[in-house]
This record gives sequence, C-alpha cells and structure tokens, in this order.
Amino acid sequence: MSDEIKKFDILFVEDEKAIRDNYVRFLKRYFANVYEAEDGEIAYKIYQEKKPQILIVDLNIPKLNGLELLAKIRKIDHSVKAIMLTAHTESKYLLEATSLKLTKYLVKPVNRDTLKSALNLAISELSNFEVISKNLISLKNGYLWDLNNSELINNNVSILLTNKERKILCLFFKNINKTLSYDEIIMDVWYDYEEDKIDALKTIIKNLRKKLPKDTIQNVFAVGYKVEN
Repeated sequence: MSDEIKKFDILFVEDEKAIRDNYVRFLKRYFANVYEAEDGEIAYKIYQEKKPQILIVDLNIPKLNGLELLAKIRKIDHSVKAIMLTAHTESKYLLEATSLKLTKYLVKPVNRDTLKSALNLAISELSNFEVISKNLISLKNGYLWDLNNSELINNNVSILLTNKERKILCLFFKNINKTLSYDEIIMDVWYDYEEDKIDALKTIIKNLRKKLPKDTIQNVFAVGYKVEN
C-alpha cells in the first residue's frame, strides 16, 4: 500500500464488534490514527471532532444508516473520501450511493486486496485533487463562511452571531480584499449615518474578532476595515 497512507486518518463504522475489531487491526498496520464507531450517530460525532480524511462505512448501521450518515456529512464536506461496505447490490442502493460521491462501493465479503485497492484510490484522490466549494470561504484554523446560509462555522459547528454581526460579515465576505469605509458599513447595517454609530461599529468588530481567527478583520487606518483571503 502507498506510503502516502501514513499521512491520513481513517474512521471505520460497523456495528458488529468482531468484524469491526478485525478491520481496525488491519487498518492500524497502515494508518497512524484509526477511529471506530458502532453506529451512525457516534460516527458523526467522531467525524466532527477528529476530521478523518477517509471513511469506511457499512451500509446497515444503527441510528443513522451508512447512506444517511454520508448524506449528513456531504451537506458540509465534499472532500472526505468514503468507501461503502454493503451486502446489497440492488440498483436503488447503488443509485443513492452514487449521489454521495463514493470512492468505492464494495459488496461484502471484502477481501484485503480489494480493500487495499480502494484505500489506494482514496489516497490518490486526496493527494492529487483538492475539492473547493464555491459556497464556502475557507478561513484560518478550520473556520468557514457559508455564503448560502450566511453562517460562520468552526470545525463543522455553527458559531452564534447577532443580527448585526451577521450583516457585517455578509458585507465583508461579499467584498473580500476590498477596504470598506466606516460610512459604507454603517449605511449597510443601520441604513443611516450618525456619528455615534462608529462607536457601535467598533464594539461589534471587537466582538467579532473574538469569534474569528486572529487578524481576519484588519484595520485600515482612518478609513475602515477589510477582510483578506
């Protein structure tokens, strides 16, 4: 198996303990970090916390089945590689799985050579291609701005924003790398200009900086602010 595999983390999801233990022992020969889960809900929590780059998911797992788990993940992440294990060969499962951008769909029983081939394909995809969403602006330290939903996300967790904080961030991210004057921001957020609004704006910016990676919002002396990317 490719030496590149050592750079990546993997999550294996299977409800039968004996099968899970067998796969996990095998995977630990190649991956530095191997995480495991017995149901879809636990798997999603591990995915959120650990951010593995590769998932091996059995279709028939409790709470969230494999397709439901991947559909939930695909709402926010199109870069993680997913290998589905299943006893099903019916077309309805294959068609639904296709929409989830699987690296491989493997029908049980899966021998080790077949699994190695699927893992090497996942490693090749991770090493040679980068998936970037047009709806997400990537910031430092795992932060994202969701353009569609006007939402600030850190490690897949939405950060609470006030209405004015959200309006200001919408304005900044529509004008990446552009300096916005105090007047422009105030008119966009409050719809009129009054001198005392500058102090209110500065207070909001101060609070926003606590919720964002360092130096995301930059001062432009005597003019206003900008966000660079």
